[in-house]
Amino acid sequence: MIDFIYRYGFEVAGTVASLIYLFYSIREKAWLWPWGIVASVVSLIVFYQSALYADMGLQFYYVIISIYGWWYWLSGETKEEVSVPIKGLRWQLLLKLIAVGGLIYFVLLAALLNIPAMVDIASSDLPYLDSLTTAASIVATWLLARKYIHHWVFWVGINTLSMGMYAYKGLYFYSFLFLVYSVGAVVGYVEWKRIMVQNAE
Repeated sequence: MIDFIYRYGFEVAGTVASLIYLFYSIREKAWLWPWGIVASVVSLIVFYQSALYADMGLQFYYVIISIYGWWYWLSGETKEEVSVPIKGLRWQLLLKLIAVGGLIYFVLLAALLNIPAMVDIASSDLPYLDSLTTAASIVATWLLARKYIHHWVFWVGINTLSMGMYAYKGLYFYSFLFLVYSVGAVVGYVEWKRIMVQNAE
């Protein structure tokens, strides 16, 4: 039991916090942000131990964007009414985000291929995939913070790739989590679409 807790304790805690985060995210509740912070802090430790350095660094970004998202969502709330609306993504912004995401990908990849040897730590595992999922996650989380419905579409692809990456690394709880995330992204899109239509009436 002690060995299980030592090996999987942080992973299980991160999985539970992430599932709560997903629940509130689908329901469009600002409570997703504090739970996202908890999940990120725990996941940072897990990814460091697994030499997934881009995913580890992503957790710092998640904490910062969660604080911003929390503020942005609450800035539009009065009592139980949410006045910050869910928005659709225009193609002009999509092209800009693809360009930004591509730049982030190449910067991360260069860092993962060179920095570990410079600071004498284990080389990054799966640097190309790790960089891709991290860059895409940065863009998708910004879209969530700004309440663009299409962040859910991004997450379907990101979560599917991440699920395979974590299974390869033996992070089976996280692999299961991202399977749930993939399904949750579809559910979230449908739920947010329903809310958009309801608010437009």
